[in-house]
Amino acid sequence: MATALNIKRKNIDLPVDTLQKLSIMAVAQGKSLKNFIETILITKANSVAVAVDENPSPSGDPWFNDPENMASVQRGVAEMKAGKGRAYTMDEIRELLGV
Repeated sequence: MATALNIKRKNIDLPVDTLQKLSIMAVAQGKSLKNFIETILITKANSVAVAVDENPSPSGDPWFNDPENMASVQRGVAEMKAGKGRAYTMDEIRELLGV
């Protein structure tokens, strides 16, 4: 199990009938309900592969897979946060483009 240094306490709410079924399963294995539920959750979490997709596009646009494009986006974000950029409205963009 985990050590006291890397445990996070979290309250969960479960339906009464679910808790009753889990309690019966825990007793059958000679475990406390708490230990039984923790074991189930830890085993499930350890069996799942978690991958983080760094592509920020909701549609998975491959343009964002290019490291140079992402570097440009990140520079733009940093400039905006530093107050070095300006946000334009669509009307301002149209006017600038002459469309």
